[in-house]
Amino acid sequence: MTKQDSKGVHSHETTGPVALTSRHLLGIEGMSPIEIRSLLDRGHMFADNPHEGVSDALKGKTIINLFYENSTRTRVSFELAAKRLGGSVLNIAVAGSSVKKGETLLDTATTRNAMHPDILVIRHNCSGAALLLSQHVDAAVINAGDGRHEHPTQALLDALTIRRRIGRIEGLKIAICGDIANSRVARSNIHFLGTLGAELRLVCPVTLLPADIGNMGVSVYTDFEAGIEGCDIVMMLRLQTERMAGTETPSQREYFNLFGLDSGKLMRAAPKALVMHPGPMNRGVEIDSATADDVEKSLIRTQVEMGVAARMACLEALVTRQT
Repeated sequence: MTKQDSKGVHSHETTGPVALTSRHLLGIEGMSPIEIRSLLDRGHMFADNPHEGVSDALKGKTIINLFYENSTRTRVSFELAAKRLGGSVLNIAVAGSSVKKGETLLDTATTRNAMHPDILVIRHNCSGAALLLSQHVDAAVINAGDGRHEHPTQALLDALTIRRRIGRIEGLKIAICGDIANSRVARSNIHFLGTLGAELRLVCPVTLLPADIGNMGVSVYTDFEAGIEGCDIVMMLRLQTERMAGTETPSQREYFNLFGLDSGKLMRAAPKALVMHPGPMNRGVEIDSATADDVEKSLIRTQVEMGVAARMACLEALVTRQT
């Protein structure tokens, strides 16, 4: 649970394992505020106690990491999270698997299901892949990012990063900037941070706005400096050229001039504004190195650190529901 002290800063009581309503974690959209806050509290506890022995929730359990897209940080943090909870982990390298020989996702689901894992963690380049997998396996499924859809554990670690640094999320002005249309991170953060009471702004060229922007309950800015004006958090997103047709943006140099973050533009944000990026970064495209590496203002390294704690909370929650 979360409570306020006399200074208005939120402290976090130690809570037990979270039991989610759903047997899978496919996205933040549709989760209840109680589930979101409980996962955040549990993640906070694991961040305070990052080593093995805090919980053995995954003892005797098997977790399979099935990554169709490369992501060293996410895969390794899931592996560490599972091992710190006492689980056994199997990493499937898709590049060297039967997928390269023409095996479909459903064929893969059938094969992996025969191994009787307890949790399947999937990253895939197609939106909806995690949902499809969940409909054909007995194991719980965690979406580690599917196409342009969602990346729920990234949203949890981002919220955890913010709350541990500032002490709260409610009332903060948070600008999510860059390639919104192609970003599963943006979608998950809109649902997660919005539920926790943040004032959200999307800042990007009009060509990088999602088609359903009107349903997201956020403010939209196509002028970068106006969009980050007075914001407490400036969250930059990678320009995902691999998902583009090639006409959405000008040259990378021009994009940086208009929508890239540097120390000069950051001065338009709140005086104590903090910078975030889910990684990997395109330095000199959406953010310059000096800003990304600023030890006072950048939370990027903390985001990586919080990845393990956030994923421990999610893995534990799914096996708790199974018992």
